[in-house]
Amino acid sequence: MAHATAAQPITVGVDTHLDSHVAHANDQLGRRVGTRSVPTTPTGYQDLLAWARGLGQPIAWGVEGTGSYGAALARFLAANGQVVVEVNRPDRQARRRRGKSDPLDAEAAARAVQAGQATVAPKAGTGQVEMIRSLRVARATAIRARTQAINALKALLVTAPAELREQLRDLPTATLVAAAAALVPGPITSPLAAALLALRTLARRHQALNLEIKALTAELDRLTATAAPKLVALFGIGQDNAGALLVAAGDNPQRLRSEACFAMLCGSSPIQASSGKTVRHRLNRGGDRQANAALYRIVLVRLRYHQPTKDYLTRRLAEGKPKNEIIRCLKRYIAREVFAALQPLRHEFLTPPT
Repeated sequence: MAHATAAQPITVGVDTHLDSHVAHANDQLGRRVGTRSVPTTPTGYQDLLAWARGLGQPIAWGVEGTGSYGAALARFLAANGQVVVEVNRPDRQARRRRGKSDPLDAEAAARAVQAGQATVAPKAGTGQVEMIRSLRVARATAIRARTQAINALKALLVTAPAELREQLRDLPTATLVAAAAALVPGPITSPLAAALLALRTLARRHQALNLEIKALTAELDRLTATAAPKLVALFGIGQDNAGALLVAAGDNPQRLRSEACFAMLCGSSPIQASSGKTVRHRLNRGGDRQANAALYRIVLVRLRYHQPTKDYLTRRLAEGKPKNEIIRCLKRYIAREVFAALQPLRHEFLTPPT
């Protein structure tokens, strides 16, 4: 264990978990200075920062899981003037070679920062984009629950007593939900009464979720239009796709150094797949898949309604390029447009409402 002086620069790596974080500090020669475990509470974060300052001068913190377990710690450190770097988990080959433990993972995080393998600043999570992300999570779960409710209602109707099934089976979905919600089961003394109660419960659940989704969608539309009006105004994007792209960029899109970085983040950049005399690129299957899906939806809209995009498709097909590669090129072009629309946000850090 090396002994650091109060003025000696150190790099700290943190392995994050739900209830505790494990930190490992290295000096500038990569020697171990100390290891510490703290609870995931405000007091624990303060103790961790005081511990690091007692070992030396922290020049950077490599934190795992800045979008999940490490989010609160990353925000605390940034608020206290610390440099925070997002670190990925060690790859499986390194874990097989060195073993797996929390101190080892924390040390790997510190070494990744020192080696320059981890250089990306985490999302700030302190402004309107974080508000959009939270509401999108709530709406997505409500949409899934609504789908489950209507599927269960229709499946239950298949095995319902004949008189009930014949009454409701041919109704459109909206009419079926309204009719089932108005059913009066009475005392539960027969399979028919039980089926009536079950159908009414599922229908009213579907109606309640519909109201939730409408309320959340209205708030999301308002926040997205306020956060990035230029992005929403682009052809074929709209509020929903804009929200997914904003969440991918984060509250601090200045952390993205170029439009190529944003394209890589969205999984729309070309990946080299060349070997020998073959020179080609392949599709990128990494990145934020929700942002990638948003780009795909935008491409589909433009291929149908945007004449320049339709002309581009015709020209590239005539050149012999496969359609999936053409779509990848279009997603890359749209990522460039989106990054340009995000430029005002790169110069104006969004702050939380007071």
